[in-house]
Amino acid sequence: MIIWTTLIAILKILGSLGIFLYGMKVMSEGIQKAAGSGMRHALATMTHNRVSSVFTGFFTTSLVQSSSATTVLVVSFVNAGLLTLTESIGVIMGANLGTTITAWLVAWIGKFSISAITLPIIGVGLPLFFIGKAKAKATGETLIGFGLLFTGLAYLKKSVPDLKGGVKENAQLQETIQSIIESLNGMGFGSTVLFLLAGILLTLIVQSSSAAMAITITCAWNGWFGSDPYEAFKISAAVVLGENIGTTVTAWLASIGANVSAKRAARAHFLFNVIGTIWALALFWAITPVIWSMVDHFPKHIVEIKTAKGDAGNSLTIVAFAVALFHTTFNLANILLLVWFVPTIANLVQKWVKDPTETAEVSHLRYISQNLVDLGELNIAEAENAIKKMSRLCVNMFDGFIDVLENPKKDMSAQVKALKRIEDESDLMMQEITQYLVRCSSKDIGPANANRIANMLRITQEAEECADCIYRLVKLNERRYKKDRQFTQEQQEAIREFAGSISQFITFADQNLLANISPDDMAKAEAMKKTAATMRKKFNKSAMKRMSTGDVKLEMLNIDINNHFDAVSNHALHIVQTSKMMHEDV
Repeated sequence: MIIWTTLIAILKILGSLGIFLYGMKVMSEGIQKAAGSGMRHALATMTHNRVSSVFTGFFTTSLVQSSSATTVLVVSFVNAGLLTLTESIGVIMGANLGTTITAWLVAWIGKFSISAITLPIIGVGLPLFFIGKAKAKATGETLIGFGLLFTGLAYLKKSVPDLKGGVKENAQLQETIQSIIESLNGMGFGSTVLFLLAGILLTLIVQSSSAAMAITITCAWNGWFGSDPYEAFKISAAVVLGENIGTTVTAWLASIGANVSAKRAARAHFLFNVIGTIWALALFWAITPVIWSMVDHFPKHIVEIKTAKGDAGNSLTIVAFAVALFHTTFNLANILLLVWFVPTIANLVQKWVKDPTETAEVSHLRYISQNLVDLGELNIAEAENAIKKMSRLCVNMFDGFIDVLENPKKDMSAQVKALKRIEDESDLMMQEITQYLVRCSSKDIGPANANRIANMLRITQEAEECADCIYRLVKLNERRYKKDRQFTQEQQEAIREFAGSISQFITFADQNLLANISPDDMAKAEAMKKTAATMRKKFNKSAMKRMSTGDVKLEMLNIDINNHFDAVSNHALHIVQTSKMMHEDV
């Protein structure tokens, strides 16, 4: 019977935790859909100094209510080159402070009737979710998630057995748990370390520092950490320090397989939290009494929590407030202490994660939030950066082709092999980007982002076909050299003129990739395409005329080169046109 009762109690806690985590997930995804582009813009542009970086991290985490989501996003953005290592450290610091909002939500959960607001909130969000469009639907999803989050917290508070009153049905459980706590709490500083390790383990299990925080505070006010409020507070504070380290694992996992910069960002997160925990642990004996005494300076109606039984006078009810205050004070102090040492932290992680050797690392696109935190449309940022890299490969390939073209008497076999490697890399990138975008599109991302992904897939295909076309140009020239066929001065000048025009067009397309193309730039692109078509007709006509008196095979080769130039211009125009379509209303 006792085993059955214990099993039911555990399942109730897990169920409550499930509602809490699912509500957080739904709310986070809803906010990302409603303000995803704004969040991407903020993270990519509002991080130019340490203060703005910290504020951006705090604001983002306060919105999505998950430091794990923010830090995985930061690792993703560093991997995509949208954030520098130094900027990412500031954002991570702010994320640590932002996650303290959860502690206050839990601490104040008993200040008012949750059932009085959760159902109305979900009631407002439900019609928006089903009949709303884009932003309205995302807002509805956010409200539903917010309501579920509070519902989960309320159920968690009810599901954790109340041990402080010595209720008959919990007598044996109370005795067992409190004997364990007492045995662990009798080793002085060693006890603090053990509870810290318990906090790390708890966060690793639930994979959410917010959920771990909710469990810790709920257990404290229900008497799991003893009946003495100050001792319960000290135990809770030690567990919170452990959770501060445990939450870094998510970002660390996200960096596996990512580039060196992303790995460094994850290590910086770990280092920042560990340094903070070490100094807080060293001063634990001094910090905890100070925080506990600070509670007395707040009004009682703010500090004390009225429980379901109306025992607002129970001294354990102030532990939740004290833990939330400790969590916030610790993270704020850690930021104020270490924000001056951001460059030092950056240097340390650069030494920790060495730069790759010339042959060591090739960075590939990866769905960075796989099995971790679902970042929804915010994953698209990494795909955008990969497409830009792919476009840059086309520009480099064409420059390499011109180099081969201009040196007919040199042995260019090494350059040809290098261009072949670029073409192979382009093929691989197309496969990876396509798979990545298809995975992004499987999420509920809204029509605007669905349109964006569809156009990005088209651009990826055009860039890959452009690279193939350029490599065929390289092979045509290689064949000409092997056959020892030399162009005349007239042919050489015509090809050089045509190649210069195409080079300008490819560079123009690369510079305007994914941008909101203005009517003037669109007209410029169309004019470049028209020029390419005119050149192809003109130079092919000249080649046809020379066939009657010249080398037919050489002239056919010349025509092939001209046709490939025109094909490259087609792909460049399609890239510009598709970039323009990305920004049109759906």
